[in-house]
Amino acid sequence: MTILITGATGRVGRNVVNQLLRRGADFRVLTRDPAKAGFAANVEVVKGDLLDIDALRAAFRGIKTLFLLNAVAGDEYTQTMITLNIARECGVERVVYLSVFGADVSVNVPHFAVKYGAERMLKEMDFSATILRPTYFIDNEVMIKDVVMNHGVYPMPIGGIGLAMVDTRDIAEVAAIELIRRDQASGKLPVETINLVGPDTLTGEGAAAVWGEVLGREIIYGGDNPDAFEASMAEFMPKWMAYEMRLMAERYVSHGMLPQDGDRERLVTLLGRPLHTYRDVVTALAAQ
Repeated sequence: MTILITGATGRVGRNVVNQLLRRGADFRVLTRDPAKAGFAANVEVVKGDLLDIDALRAAFRGIKTLFLLNAVAGDEYTQTMITLNIARECGVERVVYLSVFGADVSVNVPHFAVKYGAERMLKEMDFSATILRPTYFIDNEVMIKDVVMNHGVYPMPIGGIGLAMVDTRDIAEVAAIELIRRDQASGKLPVETINLVGPDTLTGEGAAAVWGEVLGREIIYGGDNPDAFEASMAEFMPKWMAYEMRLMAERYVSHGMLPQDGDRERLVTLLGRPLHTYRDVVTALAAQ
């Protein structure tokens, strides 16, 4: 085994596993509960988490390259720093890290700032790293599908500047390509940052309009006020996390997530195909 995958049971992680399987890569998965992971029989799964030092050391045996994905958590930074330190201790210096778009400027959003701290650590500790910075996940729309379809309201307060929403399948395929490139490189490659964006830049009004066109009826945008959004999030997550989601939404409204020149073209070239569109994902969700 040469690649270790963390965060493998989430939306991005499972797609990364599938992409690596398709490419015949050698890899190992670290997860808290292997019995519930549900991976194919030919996937090596080891039990542990990013705060379990012994499990981390065991998981890194024979590994050359790390895919590091942390879920939003109160101790996310500690998890990240420990994992990278153990990786270095075990001789692993090749990393693909899932950060977030605008990590370097969104200083008041905790999980954005955490990821920028991890980016700095990768650079200062001289890792050979690809830093992936995805925008808002199109797949997040799964969470608001019922509200849109049952109440005719697009409820995400994403503002009027626009988000270049990205599909997790595109994120995962780029991650797999970069993992294999780093893993198979004959020498140490320089640190590289890739913005992961989608082909469409959507405002709140624009997203509502796409839903309306797909459903054949009017869908209105719920507006930019984050109060209702925070309250809604607090119904199924800790209040500190709901507040963090509010801060993220306020950042969407004030700054958006706009691609830089060449971002989209770079991804299309890397993938060798078009990027998944917002409309295609919404159409599939509506048909479910």
